[in-house]
Amino acid sequence: MALEITDASFEEVVLKSDKPVLVDFWAAWCGPCRMVGPIIEEISAEFEGKAVVGKVDVDAHQQYAAQFGVRNIPTVLVFKNGEIVDRKVGVSPKQAYVAAIEAAM
Repeated sequence: MALEITDASFEEVVLKSDKPVLVDFWAAWCGPCRMVGPIIEEISAEFEGKAVVGKVDVDAHQQYAAQFGVRNIPTVLVFKNGEIVDRKVGVSPKQAYVAAIEAAM
């Protein structure tokens, strides 16, 4: 299950992680986000122990969405050593997200 990431936990979970981190910026009202959600859950299960996979609800937690220039959702960011190494805006196929995480490993 993808980790719920909040403004309060973002720095610890994402920026200080020693593993690659995939973060899905989403909102409950966003149709395309609902399409990406199940893909993110699958990836979370597949990469358990190898990468951190989480979700940020941009309605409830706006600090890091603003900091990283998330203007459209869904936006999926991949971090390595606290730095953004990949960005996918809109709906992408599962393999695109998997390739982004693998490239950060």
